[in-house]
Amino acid sequence: MRILGHLLAGCLLAIGMSPAMAEDLPKLRAAMLASGTVNWEISTIKANTLDTENVFELAVQDYADNGATRVAFEGGEADTMVADWIWVAYQRAAGKDYVFIPYSRAVGGLVVRNDSPVKALPDLKGQKIGIAGGPLDKSWLILRAYATKKYGMDLAGETEQVFGAPPLIFKAALSGEMAGAINFWHFLAKMKAKGMHDLVTVADAATELGLDPETPLLGYVLKGEFVKAHPDVAQGLYKASVAAKALLRDDDKAWEGLRGSMNAANDAEFVALREGYRAGIPSAKPIDEAAADRFLRLMAELGGEELVGKATTLPQGVFLHLE
Repeated sequence: MRILGHLLAGCLLAIGMSPAMAEDLPKLRAAMLASGTVNWEISTIKANTLDTENVFELAVQDYADNGATRVAFEGGEADTMVADWIWVAYQRAAGKDYVFIPYSRAVGGLVVRNDSPVKALPDLKGQKIGIAGGPLDKSWLILRAYATKKYGMDLAGETEQVFGAPPLIFKAALSGEMAGAINFWHFLAKMKAKGMHDLVTVADAATELGLDPETPLLGYVLKGEFVKAHPDVAQGLYKASVAAKALLRDDDKAWEGLRGSMNAANDAEFVALREGYRAGIPSAKPIDEAAADRFLRLMAELGGEELVGKATTLPQGVFLHLE
């Protein structure tokens, strides 16, 4: 047994980690939506030991919905979760020291069936639009602003909106119960694999509005006090996330172990989900905070205090700058 112990210690030292370090890595408790697409990245981090290589251990806690992840995070049961930076800005404006590490810029759009006569937004006048995420869905708000600027159209006033859960919007749009649909990006990927196409993307609408479509919307949220106490863990999370995305972007084999959790009905859906994820990987360039401020001002104008709270302009310190 002593010989085995020395051999193990030697192996650990050979890779630059002492036995004590291997046992005592700081844990980062992550509250994650059990069915969320972020789990593709989280699983890749764990499967390739990208957390321990960056000197922390990612301890994943699964929850049934986003509300539960926020309760766990705010209540101190978790150290990080995934949310959009608009929510982080809301919280910072309310006095909470939360910070944001970019994770994904994947956003949706408005899709119609391939056999639809609708060729542009004005063709939707008087027709039903299905919207996942509710009246304050950010894709919906951006598309409303885009319709006004490009066509002088009141998209909310000139169409009938049907708000519902993403799976319900998915089914209703495919069946033709509504003329168009706005859904979360991974549902849209599967909808396009089943015979729908983009009428207008949020990225194109954002560009038309003078916003930066490269601004990541989703990210890991940490408390400022945690970052100050564990700067190496925050840095490690960022590096592990970047490394996992690089694998998923460049290596099709990295997806083989994920397929079972992707809920893809066939090869076409699997490929659409994979390519949709890849399209949402943020660039390495620094976030344009002036562009983020313009985006937040638009959200404040259209969504009001219910969406942004007191954050009518970008609070200082929302984005955590790491390298």
